[in-house]
Amino acid sequence: MKQLITYISDRIDVNESELDTILSFFTFEKVPKGKQINAGIGQAQKLYFVCKGCLRVFYINEAGQDSTRYFAFENQFATTLVSFIQGENAEEHMQALEMSDVYSIKHRDFYALLEQVPQWEKFYRKYLEFAYINNTNRLFAMVTMDAGMRYRQLLSQSPQIVRRLPNKIVASYLNISQETLSRIKAK
Repeated sequence: MKQLITYISDRIDVNESELDTILSFFTFEKVPKGKQINAGIGQAQKLYFVCKGCLRVFYINEAGQDSTRYFAFENQFATTLVSFIQGENAEEHMQALEMSDVYSIKHRDFYALLEQVPQWEKFYRKYLEFAYINNTNRLFAMVTMDAGMRYRQLLSQSPQIVRRLPNKIVASYLNISQETLSRIKAK
């Protein structure tokens, strides 16, 4: 739990009592590699903090092809955010790409904390700002860069994605075919 404590304490000022209240809502889980955490059915019920491992958030199109939107590695949060916020069925899926140790907080508990611990609202705002910036940067890259440029940017900004994950998943994140990724890597 030390990782979660550090993560929270680095982002908001909370006293020991407030931190204890926050932590009391989190539950430790081991998520097996390959497990679908949210299979796109129903509302996203939890927000996950990754202590060890990797979670991915992705879409599946009508042809059955997936497109990865986000990876959460160690010391990052993940959820199917639109569903979590709106309380509607998830359009996205979430899956553990590695054996993952996570702390989770249920949707209702997350929102209860907003009422109980005023600083939690600041934490939530920072999380939403991070998500917005991350998604905007991804969209910008998809619209303005070719596949080679996106791959080079990925290598410089998030090399763990290329080092730790299979080419199929990396290609899904870059929105290119595995063959295109292989050609880019060969250059």
